[in-house]
Amino acid sequence: MANSVNTNIGALVALSSLRSTNTELDKTSKRIQTGFRVADAADDAAIFAVAQGIRGNVKAYASVQSSLAAGEGLGQVTAAALTGISNLVGDLKAKFANLADGSLTADQRTTYQNDATAIVNQITNFIDQATYNGKNILNTAQSISFVADVSGTTLTLQTGTPLSGGTTAVQDEINNFATADQYSVALAALNTFEALVNSISASVAAQSRSLNLQKSFVNELVDATKKGLGALVDADVAAESAALQSLQVRQQLGVQALSIANQQPNTLLSLFR
Repeated sequence: MANSVNTNIGALVALSSLRSTNTELDKTSKRIQTGFRVADAADDAAIFAVAQGIRGNVKAYASVQSSLAAGEGLGQVTAAALTGISNLVGDLKAKFANLADGSLTADQRTTYQNDATAIVNQITNFIDQATYNGKNILNTAQSISFVADVSGTTLTLQTGTPLSGGTTAVQDEINNFATADQYSVALAALNTFEALVNSISASVAAQSRSLNLQKSFVNELVDATKKGLGALVDADVAAESAALQSLQVRQQLGVQALSIANQQPNTLLSLFR
């Protein structure tokens, strides 16, 4: 290599090496600071574009999860109300059996009728209170839809028949239960209401099961998607930390090499002494 005071070849080589080391050091530092191997398009435009698409899907699935959670909540509230109503129907059957006793006095019959009416009122309260996020499928025939996936597929909760209407017929029979002879007619009305409760319970249970299964599937799908996204863009922080230490040493050596190379022209001056 020629000795020149105009062009310091050694310094240029050392400077080029130092620049390369600094560039790698900046990339490694960025990965450690952000936690991403691909943090933006500058790192890898193709992978970043794919990652952004996946992130968009994850956000969409978050909305799906929220919708399915709302459906799960409404299903649980409705099921709890139906269980309470079913238990109260059993209590009504006991009161009807009491009213079938022909030896009751008028006052005793009135007491049992009042007890039965109180139970019907409690059933009505259960129906009205089966509300979640402002929705109630027991006192209306409305169908509530919930988003099940990012394609827009929906799952529904519905009863088909308002349960609130069935209590009116039962109350009418309680009011007419003036003699023991009314037992069979009153019991028939109660059995009709009980059959409606059982039918709605089975329907809501099946619909809630579908919502719960879909919610679990979406949760697993989101977890798997996040894992895939991580494998695509996340940095191996342990490996990057090791690389950082190595690059820092290389940087120090590069600075020293540049310093040594810059001293070469001074060495040439000694020839003229």
